[in-house]
Amino acid sequence: SPAGMALSVLVILLLSVLYEAVKMGKAVLLRRALLALPRSLSQEALSEPQEGDSGPAQGSPLLMAFPISFPRWFWFHVGQTLFHVVQVVLGYMVMLAVMSYNAWIFLGAIAGSTLGYFM
Repeated sequence: SPAGMALSVLVILLLSVLYEAVKMGKAVLLRRALLALPRSLSQEALSEPQEGDSGPAQGSPLLMAFPISFPRWFWFHVGQTLFHVVQVVLGYMVMLAVMSYNAWIFLGAIAGSTLGYFM
């Protein structure tokens, strides 16, 4: 039906816009992650707490084996990983829709990609 086709094109358009938004969000998160990395990438610099983060059990072996608070760059990396998974899933969904060989669906994907990149 024409209404179903219009709804399908709209959904694919929105999925394409969301794909581009996730792609840009991943780039912004990468920039923040790079700024959060310590200047020295030695193992000591990555695992040592910041100045002022002193606790009573700071040197205990149990705390070193199971750190409770992860460094800031680790959480940025977790965010990037989640953004990547969402981006891959959205990309495959749009690709699967385009592989239906429907010209309107294809145009919806192209228009959504264009609109998402523009925004």
